[in-house]
Amino acid sequence: MTEEILMLARAVSGAGEAEQPLLEPLCRAARRRWEARLRPGLTPEDCGAAFVCAAAFTAAADLAAGRGGGGVSAFTAGDISVKGRGTAESAALARGLRETAEGLMAPYAKEDGFCFRGVRG
Repeated sequence: MTEEILMLARAVSGAGEAEQPLLEPLCRAARRRWEARLRPGLTPEDCGAAFVCAAAFTAAADLAAGRGGGGVSAFTAGDISVKGRGTAESAALARGLRETAEGLMAPYAKEDGFCFRGVRG
């Protein structure tokens, strides 16, 4: 299953050969995070493709966040234009990937980061 996650994360993120050493542990960590959030009695296999896709999207989001920005913002030479992704675009991409992963796993995962607080009425 980890190989499937890695293959999808590579495709989603567009990771090159140089980023492979970083993407592999990100995929393992994403898999462990989603396993820890599964509802009691469920396994990754019970989630089908949703689990693999969610872990891949999470790893791709982590990679995008790690890339940040700071590359070429825009460059034009004649008919050729190059525009890099800035910090805001990288953050938006990572946020979108994480939201997609959450949506895929909503039927299978416990809530994360939510709590009720008492309100005086």
